[in-house]
Parts: sequence; C-alpha cells; structure tokens
Amino acid sequence: MEMTAAELNAFGARGLPGYLGVEIVTAEHGRVDSQMELREHHFAPHGYLHAASVIALADTSCGYGCIVSLPDGGTGFTTIELKTNFLRTAREGTITCEARLVHGGRTTQVWDAHVRLLPCPFRRAVPGFVSSTRGSGCS
Repeated sequence: MEMTAAELNAFGARGLPGYLGVEIVTAEHGRVDSQMELREHHFAPHGYLHAASVIALADTSCGYGCIVSLPDGGTGFTTIELKTNFLRTAREGTITCEARLVHGGRTTQVWDAHVRLLPCPFRRAVPGFVSSTRGSGCS
C-alpha cells in the first residue's frame, strides 16, 4: 500500500502517534524514518524518558513500515512480538527512529528499529540508545 509520510502523519494525528508528537519523515517500502521532540508528557515521574515513549516511536515506525510494505493482497497488520534493549536514556531533545524491514514474507514481516537522541555525538561508537526488533503479522 502506498502512503506518503504526510499521509501517515495525518493517519495517526488523532491517535497515540499524534498525541505523542511522532513525525514520520520518510516512508517507503522497507524503510521508515521518524522523530519525536521530547516534551513533559514523555517522561516518567523521576524525570527520565519513559520507556513507553521510546517504544511508541519504534512501534509506530515499524507499524507504518508494515503498512507501506504490505505484500500484494495484504490489508493490515498487528504486532505479534516486540523486544527492546535500552542502552541509555534522555532528558531533553529530539529522538529519531530508523526502522528497516529485515524480512518481508507473505504473512509475516520482521522490522528492526534504532532510536537515537539528536544530536548523537557517539553515533559511530554506540549504535543507538534503543534497539527494537518486532514481528508483524500481515493479513
């Protein structure tokens, strides 16, 4: 299914992605790049970035990637598994997500997402502050 980044942003505007401020920057078959400016509601009570905020960005990016990468005849998807590893946190700024299709089968897609804080001065030394791989079932 072909959808532009602008169409995906409009698609999620009234749901969780819109509330959180997820912005899709690039969307094409096998790839979605997104970002989210951190605001007060993204943080846990102790002042650090809430894990659910990071997961929401990664899951939205992978989910929208599923939409734009559905196989012929595919009509939708749902998350069937999500695994996340956190390497560090953030207290301000903008986080970005690079979501890439790892496996695009007839009934299942596997996506890998890397979320980073911008600017990321350690980008070469540390691959990201979260790595999330998910599988999505297609229908």
